[in-house]
This record gives sequence, structure tokens and C-alpha cells, in this order.
Amino acid sequence: MMTLSQRLDALIKLGRHLSANDDEYLQALIQRTHYHNAWFTPDSQQRALAAIAGQFLDAQKLAQWLAPYQLPEVNPTSRIVGLVLAGNIPLVGFHDILCVFVSGHKAQIKLSDKDPYLLPYLLKLLARIDERTAGYFEVVERLSGFDAVIATGSNNSARYFEAYFGVYPHIIRHNRNAVAVLHGRETQSELLALGNDILQFFGLGCRSVAKIYVPRDYAFEPLLEALHEYRQIVLHDKYKHNFDYNTAIFILNRVPHLTTGSVILTENESLQSHIAGLYYEYYDSSEELRQILDARQEEIQCIVGNFPELNLPLVPFGQAQQPALWDYADGVDTLAFLEEL
Repeated sequence: MMTLSQRLDALIKLGRHLSANDDEYLQALIQRTHYHNAWFTPDSQQRALAAIAGQFLDAQKLAQWLAPYQLPEVNPTSRIVGLVLAGNIPLVGFHDILCVFVSGHKAQIKLSDKDPYLLPYLLKLLARIDERTAGYFEVVERLSGFDAVIATGSNNSARYFEAYFGVYPHIIRHNRNAVAVLHGRETQSELLALGNDILQFFGLGCRSVAKIYVPRDYAFEPLLEALHEYRQIVLHDKYKHNFDYNTAIFILNRVPHLTTGSVILTENESLQSHIAGLYYEYYDSSEELRQILDARQEEIQCIVGNFPELNLPLVPFGQAQQPALWDYADGVDTLAFLEEL
């Protein structure tokens, strides 16, 4: 049994180890992961690891995150929490594991088959730092004997999760995407940063901007110029296949679209675009836009933009893929849920 202080100390040491970026075995695992899943490039894995070290395992940020909670040094009612992890971007389930560990519960982890190598190694690193951490984690093929569940998947898989796990205390997450709100006065640097929100991790993350809202008279040229700066993304074979396929389909079906060297823009009310695609929708006033966003808040992970008139919590351009510890997926406070078990 570890105290909260001991658990935090182990996490901070793990963060320092990852920040040093001198672990040759980890670098080999990154290459192995890329071979296993071509969407997980070495660069995207390095970005995910750097974000974990800098945003999740920093001593000051951990203290700031935990300050509003009343976590005891020793959890007197430790539970087994089953975790079904997503695999859309590298290490996407780390925050859930972190929450379970910090709260003093034990995590029973069902890995995504898209990301089977990195996370177990991070848990081994924790065990090297403090061998007692090994008792808090179990990687399994099938969940069993758990007291609560946190499961993340598509809208379709979420229905199965609800049926199977509904009798247990649970958090079940569905498909969500980020959107961006533009007023037409954005600077070129803001539009360049937006390109990162759209295209980092090939747009596969739940915080990836898949849809933009633009005023009726919006001039697309500056945005297209900014997105063209990311044209090297089509050097990735899988992305290029999707880019070429969807371009051909739009041309054959005479679907109006705009294109740069990196992404295809089409007008569509959906919030979830295809790979290599970005949807846009017009609005006529900030009031109308606010109503649209309010009506679809259950489908939106976060809103990116610099639009004070909306009076909504907005993520600055370029920071959609850098969530803080307190930026809970789907707006559900995972740590509060775990506190109540």
C-alpha cells in the first residue's frame, strides 16, 4: 500500500525520466509501435510522451490539479476499476490510468490492439522507480472482477458498453470532436496554429478539429494558404490514400469542395469529418452560432478559437491537443467519479 505522496513522487520521477528522452528501449518500442500501426508515427508518439511528461507528470501541475479534491493519503476503500482504452492516438488512455492511480484504486486495463506496447512499458518504468506501484495495475485481455468501469469507444461500441457495464458505476464515452469558431479577423499565425489543431495526429483525436464555423461572407483564401503549409502530411501513405480517394469521390460526384495540399474542405452539418477532410458550416450572427453550439454540446469535445463575443470557454488556437490535467474528456470529472467509489 502506497500513500498519495509516494504515488505522486513515483509519477514525478517517471515524468523526469520521459523528459530526459534518453531511453533507448523506449525509442525501440516507438519504432515497433509504428511498424504495428502506421498511423502512430515516431513523431506523434514522441509528442504524446512529451505532453504526458510536461502536462500530466509535472509536480506543480499535479499539485494544482489535486488541490480542489480531498484525496486521503491512504485510500481506505480501494476498488478495482476496469479501463477499456481507446486507440485513436498514442497513449490516449494514460489520463484515465493516472486518475485511478492517484485516487488510490487499482486499474484493470484492457489495451487497444492499436497501441499495445508503450503503455505497459511506462507501467514497468513506474515499477522500477517504486516496485509497489506494480500492485496498482493489471493488463488483461478481458475485464473481470471489477467494481467500476471507464470505457471509451465509438458511438456503436458505447451502446455495447452501456449494455454490458451499465449495472456498475461507470463512465462511458462516445464519439466527440473539437470544432473551431472563426470570425474572419484571425491573424495568419492563428490560422497556422489552427492547422495544427486540425492535422496533428492526422485528425484522429477526439480533440482534433473536424469542423469549423465561419461567417456567411467568409473569405477562405487565408485559411487555405495556412493549411497548405502542412502539405507534407500527404507524404504519409495512409493519409495520402484517404486524401486521394475522397478527392476523387468529390470530383466524380460533383460535390463542391475546397482543397489545399493537406486537407479537403466541404460544407457539411456533421461534426465528424472523414480522414483528410474538414467540414465547414456558415452562421449569420454570433447569437445564432452560440445557439448552434449549445444545441450540440454533447457532441463537442472542445471549442477552439479567439471569439470573445461568444462568451464560451474556448481553447486558444494551436492548443487543442495539449489538454491539462483538469481538461476531462467529455466534461466528466473522472477524479470526482473515482472519489465517490
